[in-house]
Amino acid sequence: MSLEPIEPEAALELFLKDKEAELADASIKGHDYRLRHFVRWCHEQGIENLNTLTGRQLHEYRLWRRDDGDLNKVSEKTQMDSLRSFVRWLEAVDGVEQDLSEKVLSPTITADENSRDVMLDSEQAASVLSHLEKYEYAGPQHVALTLMWHTMMRVGGVHAMDVDDYNADEQYMKVRHRPDTDTPIKNKGDGERLVALSDDICELLDDWLENKRPDTTDDHGREPLLASREGRLQKTTLRMYVYRWTRPCAHGEECPHDRDPDDCEATVRDAASKCPSSVSPHAIRRGSITHSLNSDMPDRVVSDRANVSPKVIEQHYDRRTEQERMEQRRDYLDNL
Repeated sequence: MSLEPIEPEAALELFLKDKEAELADASIKGHDYRLRHFVRWCHEQGIENLNTLTGRQLHEYRLWRRDDGDLNKVSEKTQMDSLRSFVRWLEAVDGVEQDLSEKVLSPTITADENSRDVMLDSEQAASVLSHLEKYEYAGPQHVALTLMWHTMMRVGGVHAMDVDDYNADEQYMKVRHRPDTDTPIKNKGDGERLVALSDDICELLDDWLENKRPDTTDDHGREPLLASREGRLQKTTLRMYVYRWTRPCAHGEECPHDRDPDDCEATVRDAASKCPSSVSPHAIRRGSITHSLNSDMPDRVVSDRANVSPKVIEQHYDRRTEQERMEQRRDYLDNL
């Protein structure tokens, strides 16, 4: 077989372009993010033509990336699985030797290791939301975090909301997949649903819409529910809100890491994620789901509301202890 020379950067661009027809935007961005590290490593190693790539070099990259990114097993597997997909594509376009993808080694992980344990528990959530209600009432940060906690929505779902998706009279929100106007949601059409809202949440949304929401539209003429003067709030902004307000010091608690706020790197603007106690939006979702299960909300109701299967809830979201599960079962027995 005659290989055709191809540079790492050019190969990555072609790979991503080719995958656009079969993968969701989020998957494309994930591959792009992970494989940029491989391109960076190739530049550092002086590899200008992927035709010369060997199994030993792939193993050297794995060790380098593990140390460079301080990766745990789950993250390392994700990184290497993306690389294997990339090398397999290179085989198809005569960019590397055939079967080289079989030499991309990836750690084996158990179901427990594949489940992420980080979550915002109900006490932390109450502290954060209470602080926001007192000091940032009906502002975009208060509204965003309240919706994430009380609706169990993914950050993409909150980002996709329009003003018209909120029905104040009947107290619900519509979750809709609108990729043509830049607001896709996970699970696409299968993720569309109606989400019931409580009196308190409706009151908060009403106050936001009446008093603080900027009168603005996005690039497609839609009226985003969560907006700034520039238009729809970006998902990166929503994530930043979560990292910022889940730092203990941000909502009036002492730092559990014995850091001085004046010197702490996590107090610098846009660096809140460096706080060991701050969490991502997914941790809010996991905590909200666990809180709902602990509050005796039926599994089927949680599944439908959060748009996630019972099996996935059990493996990835449910953080009830064995004792908590047993006590809940006891309550049912007492009522027989």
